[in-house]
Order: sequence, then structure tokens, then C-alpha cells
Amino acid sequence: AGSLTWRQVSERTDAIGVALRDLGVNPGDPVGLMARNHRGFIEGAVGIAKAGGDVLLLNTAFSAPQLADVCSREKAVALVFDDEFADALAEAGEGRLCVRTSELEPLAIANAGVSPCRPGHASRVTILTSGTTGTPKGAQRSTYGLTLDAPAGILASIPWRAGMRTVIAAPLFHAWGLGNFALSLGLGSQTILQRRFEPEATLADIADHRAHALVVVPVMLQRILELPPEIRAQYDLRRLRVVAVSGSPVSADLSRRWMDAFGDNLYNLYGSTEVATAAIATPADMRAAPGTVGRPPRGVRVKLLDDDGAEVLQGEVGRVFVGNAMLFEGYTGGGDKDRIDGLAATGDLGRFDENGRLFVVGRDDEMIVSGGENVFPKEVEDALGRHPAVIEAAAIGVPDDEFGQRLRAFVVLREPVEPDALKAHVRAELANYKVPRDIVILTELPRNATGKLLKRDLGA
Repeated sequence: AGSLTWRQVSERTDAIGVALRDLGVNPGDPVGLMARNHRGFIEGAVGIAKAGGDVLLLNTAFSAPQLADVCSREKAVALVFDDEFADALAEAGEGRLCVRTSELEPLAIANAGVSPCRPGHASRVTILTSGTTGTPKGAQRSTYGLTLDAPAGILASIPWRAGMRTVIAAPLFHAWGLGNFALSLGLGSQTILQRRFEPEATLADIADHRAHALVVVPVMLQRILELPPEIRAQYDLRRLRVVAVSGSPVSADLSRRWMDAFGDNLYNLYGSTEVATAAIATPADMRAAPGTVGRPPRGVRVKLLDDDGAEVLQGEVGRVFVGNAMLFEGYTGGGDKDRIDGLAATGDLGRFDENGRLFVVGRDDEMIVSGGENVFPKEVEDALGRHPAVIEAAAIGVPDDEFGQRLRAFVVLREPVEPDALKAHVRAELANYKVPRDIVILTELPRNATGKLLKRDLGA
């Protein structure tokens, strides 16, 4: 839809804030926002805040029942959404003010030059968890007591610079996309958005805008690498200095293939909606220690604890606990992550190497016991991913009459290969009891809108 300056967005969102107040949004009212990456998302979010409302970010992949449940639980009084989501929000919108992002333009024109009254309420943003292991939950952070440690830690690890031109392909409704957009504003950056991620269109945006940075989730890297080399070669990416990735695990194979193809510009941030940033891996980290998620940046503490809350020895596997100024306050519907001494659990298991680099070995609820042996699906997934015919892999535990549980693997292939050959490949790298009994070939793995793998759908 063209470009907008900071001043234009400021003036337009003043007008939109006035319009939303006139339509009934009052200070402190939660307002659901469901939009793809375009000016309507930004103007909707800022307009809601200027009206005094609290912004509830809705995942564009949520089903109608999920949306109705979330809007009811979070007590949303209004909804702002793209036209394409009207049907999905039909039930959630009953009895609530509904404004489409296509209506923001006329609202901005009708109220041009008018500034909203100070609402007397600091707007909050509620980001929903992805719901990969259950019902999506709302996570809120306080705006009080924040320090500059979070942005300073990121800026010290990733070479963001003022005025960089940045393509943000990661969804803005997710903490990763939204946080990078906020950072780009602080750096005075030109930000390029596209409603839907398309691999070749993303390369075209980088080339056309001479972008210095790209913000993605891992599956987007995979999709770009799947483009034929002759297609990738059509686009000039020589100015691309930062490819920032987060949202789900980046395998050692994926990071290697990306850097071999596009240079050592990949930076992987490990964290979650609840704990924000936990560790950052630089290209040097990933070259020297493939599979690492890096080191905790400034202002972040990471400890690996056993089931009794004691710190494990260096090199041993423990539950990952994180402490920083950006920890969430708890779920809006009640409940919390496990907390010990000011640290919150990520739900992952990890280990530190001798150089202080963190490796995530799996989820603490995914480990299976097969014939008395502990097996982490992630190490099997990584081994399968190193086979030249495998694009991506996933593994889960399934019931077994003899061993209690056994591994079942799912793979997406770039060329035909027999399951027995894949088993032999795993057997050559790992212990025999870690070889999956079954290997299922799929055309794609089930993922949500942020690219996270939905393992529950594999076990369905």
C-alpha cells in the first residue's frame, strides 16, 4: 500500500485513537487485534493504545472456537481485524465492537488533525502463547521497573545499526516480530512488511529495498533455501548483514546450509513469550559449535537445575531457568511457569559446553523412556536432518507393549530414500535404542502461523 513516515503514522493514529474512543473503547479496555503484517496492524495497535485500550494480539492461525474462547477469557470489548478474518471472528465478534483494518483509512481521514485526550492509562500488550502444547494463554509484562538491559544485550550481540533497512517477515502478532519492529523504530530504521511470507518475494524485497537485515522464523529460512539456486541468484543480497531468527529451534544443518549459501550473517535468538531473551548465538558460535543457541546476553541469567532445584554440573543436562527484567508476570487466565529464586522455567532441557554455550536438547515433557533408557527426540531429529535426502524431521514417543515407549519419526524428503536407509543413518550416529522403530514420510510437517511444529497433530 506504499510507504508511510513516522510523522504520518503518528498523525493518522492520533485520528484513529480519537475514532476508537468515540466508538466506545475506553481506557483499560482490552481490544483484540487480528491482522497480517501491513500498515493496518501498526495503525490498529497504536490507535488502540492512543485510545487507552490494552492490545490483545490474536494469532492469524487460530480457529473460530479458539478465538471465541480467548476473547471471552481476556474480556475483549472490541475487535480490530483484516477482512479475511471476518468469518473466523463471527462468533467472537458477537456483542463486541468490530472494526476492520480496511476501515482505519476513512477513520483517519474523518478525524484528521484531531489529537486524543491523554487516557490516563498506560496501554499494555498481551501476547498469546502459540498453543503448541495446549490452549493458547495470554502473557503480560509490566511496564514498570524496566531497564535498558534487554535492548543493550541484543545490540551487543547482533550488529543492528541506526538507519538499517529491515525486512520483517516474522509475524507481528508474535513477540519476535513485534519486538524487532519496536527495535527498528528505536533505531530509526526503514521497515518493509509484506502481508504473507513468500520466499521469492522476500528475496525481491531485500534486493529492491537494499535491505541490511531480515527478521524471520526458522521455517522461512528453510523455504528460501528450497528455492532453486538459479532463482536465488537473481537477487542481490550483498548488503544483507543480519538475518535474525527465532521462534523455534534452528538445527545445526539449517544454520550451516544458510551460512554456506548466504554468508555468515545468521543470528539465532533463543527465548520464549514468557521469558523473552535467554541466549543469542552468533555466526561464529554456530560455526564453532553447531546446534548451540549461544550465550546469555547482558542482563540475562540462565541456570540449569535438576528436579530438586539444584544446579547441575557443567556438561550435564538440566531444566532451563531464565532470569531477566523482561520476565512475564504470569498468565492472564491464571497460572505461571515454575519459578526458582527469581528465575522462570522455559520448559526446555539444556546443557552448557566448556565455553559457556547453551545447547537445548529437548522439551522437559518430551523425553521418553524406552526399555529403561532415556531418549530425547531432538537428538534423533537432528541426526535425521543431517541425511542429505531429508529436508526436516520430527520424532515423538508412542506406546509400545515391549519397551513401554518407542520412537516414531516423521520426515519430509527432497529426494526418495527408503526408511531402512534413514534408520541405518541414525544407527551410525546414535545408540541403537535411539533408532526410531517407525519412519513416516510426509509432504510437510504440521506447523502453526509462527512456524512452530505441532507435534500433537503428528500423534493424532
